[in-house]
Amino acid sequence: MATMLEGRCQTQPRSSPSGRETSLWSSGFGMKLEAVTPFLGKYRPFVGRCCQTCTPKSWESLFHRSIMDLGFCNVILVKEENTRFRGWLVRRLCYFLWSLEQHIPPCQDVPQKIMESTGVQNLLSGRVPGGTGEGQVPDLVKKEVQRILGHIQAPPRPFLVRLFSWALLRFLNCLFLNVQLHKGQMKMVQKAAQAGLPLVLLSTHKTLLDGILLPFMLLSQGLGVLRVAWDSRTCSPALRALLRKLGGLFLPPEASLSLDSSEGLLARAVVQAASAPLGLWTGALAVLRSLWSCWGCSHRICSRVHLAQPFSLQEYIVSARSCWGGRQTLEQLLQPIVLGQCTAVPDTEKEQEWTPITGPLLALKEEDQLLVRRLSCHVLSASVGSSAVMSTAIMATLLLFKHQKLLGEFSWLTEEILLRGFDVGFSGQLRSLLQHSLSLLRAHVALLRICQGDLLVVPRPGPGLTHLAQLSAELLPVFLSEAVGACAVRGLLAGRVPPQGPWELQGILLLSQNELYRQILLLMHLLPQDLLLLKPCQSSYCYCQEVLDRLIQCGLLVAEETPGSRPACDTGRQRLSRKLLWKPSGDFTDSDSDDFEEAEGRYFRLSQQSHCPDFFLFLCRLLSPLLKAFAQAAAFLRQGQLPDTELGYTEQLFQFLQATAQEEGIFECADPKLAISAVWTFRDLGVLQQTPSPAGPRLHLSPTFASQDNQEKLEQFIRQFICS
Repeated sequence: MATMLEGRCQTQPRSSPSGRETSLWSSGFGMKLEAVTPFLGKYRPFVGRCCQTCTPKSWESLFHRSIMDLGFCNVILVKEENTRFRGWLVRRLCYFLWSLEQHIPPCQDVPQKIMESTGVQNLLSGRVPGGTGEGQVPDLVKKEVQRILGHIQAPPRPFLVRLFSWALLRFLNCLFLNVQLHKGQMKMVQKAAQAGLPLVLLSTHKTLLDGILLPFMLLSQGLGVLRVAWDSRTCSPALRALLRKLGGLFLPPEASLSLDSSEGLLARAVVQAASAPLGLWTGALAVLRSLWSCWGCSHRICSRVHLAQPFSLQEYIVSARSCWGGRQTLEQLLQPIVLGQCTAVPDTEKEQEWTPITGPLLALKEEDQLLVRRLSCHVLSASVGSSAVMSTAIMATLLLFKHQKLLGEFSWLTEEILLRGFDVGFSGQLRSLLQHSLSLLRAHVALLRICQGDLLVVPRPGPGLTHLAQLSAELLPVFLSEAVGACAVRGLLAGRVPPQGPWELQGILLLSQNELYRQILLLMHLLPQDLLLLKPCQSSYCYCQEVLDRLIQCGLLVAEETPGSRPACDTGRQRLSRKLLWKPSGDFTDSDSDDFEEAEGRYFRLSQQSHCPDFFLFLCRLLSPLLKAFAQAAAFLRQGQLPDTELGYTEQLFQFLQATAQEEGIFECADPKLAISAVWTFRDLGVLQQTPSPAGPRLHLSPTFASQDNQEKLEQFIRQFICS
């Protein structure tokens, strides 16, 4: 869910200590740049499609071409037409009448259904390790189930739910200007709900308001009451009792017991049976606090809810298990290459445990844990792909990485986003959009008036640059393939031409396809999985080919003929003296794989078009905050106080990034999220090792990277991908 605030553009005369200056108005552009539309041609990009490889039936059945023709609706706009009644009194009571007409599904015989569930029955029959067996009295077990269920939830009271939805509708209308929802996305979810199967909702938690807004939105669209999971430690007993009657869920204390505890097994079985037919949304009391803090705000918010295409979990499980292959850890893949022990990249995939194995995941088998991690990667990829890019992210990216004329580049970047199949969450007059975006960023930029009524936009140094870098990260998934390819090309040219060499000199060199594949693989393995969002069903070499195709499509790479070979356009027959064009059917002494030598001989060079140097630099800078943070983390290995806990060492690294930012002015890297990502990557790479201790797991430097020589090799390996 992306939010925008209304505000007015304010000009503040301030000097530019960092030297980064961007002109607001552009010259030389026609009237076609005066309006920005969120679509190219007739349709806007439809985003959030499920995986066609893992869920082909869902990809086909839960999508129709007519969905793209549907527009948006305002879910908090309730009029006389939304009720069954008409008249002047209805127009004044339409909110209340609408809430009375909402369908609240009854929850009857819940304890009996839980007693008959598979998990509880397996526990009673002794088929589960730690189960009670058949010797326990069923009445006692039923009472225990009712006690645990009473702590988890209470049957929703329809009157209270309708009263709360009426009050929430009035409150949301006071807080929001509108809440936009794509009718096509909602139609897919409604079609999936018609099958009568459990519907589970997962989200990326964009704001704290999601815990209140999304249940109301699903209730208003006829999907029933969304059960929200709350933390019982943050709620008083009275509030907990009220939330239970409104459909809230509270995990019992027994659910966190050890795996061999019978009380914990029974509690987890009841929780699983109670939450199976429900969509879960984790929230906290901070949601209500944030709503209370927003009540006195003078600005009203425009919000937009994105829903990705639903898919069948059963279909995914069957397809995902059939395409599993061998994988290696990041330490096995990358550490020998970093240390110079080998040059060939292993022909296997990377397995990175970026999903924490805690809580309920510990009760699963290793195969099921792997399934959950890969499912999380699929869901996160679809969620990021379905989120619209907002104007503040585009503005922050231009201010950090382009430093030229904002009017023309804002329109250009919007068009590039739409061409890559991503959606934007804005439209309107170009100058109004820029003024609106700058008003949202007024605390982090300074506006200077220059001659002819033009404005100069200067990012404020310090925390302002850090905030702009965080906003620009929202644009990284759009250009991620091109950015990985550009940084890989930069790493390939690092040892051949000077970093500050002219573009014409870099364009002379030929780049072989094998060398490009190797550099892309190295960078792809180095990047964290939650950033790369590579689907588990997609192989690394397919991704390398996709990156190479993107570089060719955007015009950065131009195919060249192999030196000394005949042109590719020459289709004349070759001589048959050395190699026959046919073989006996039983001759397996030579295979067609020998023809792969022709593919290995493909060469490319950098394009010499006028826009290529700036675009290449723009792509490299998109990944520069993360790569620079990794390089500084490698330099910090000489100063870090180890052993330490993961949280403690992350805090040490973050303080080092802040100190380096003050010295060198690289505030884009002073982000705690980048520090966490660097620690996790170094742990998977084998630079940091984790050992158990009475106070908890502690990190210490591995013996391999205890030497300063290997630390410098690691830093040099990372810096080859950074474009200064």
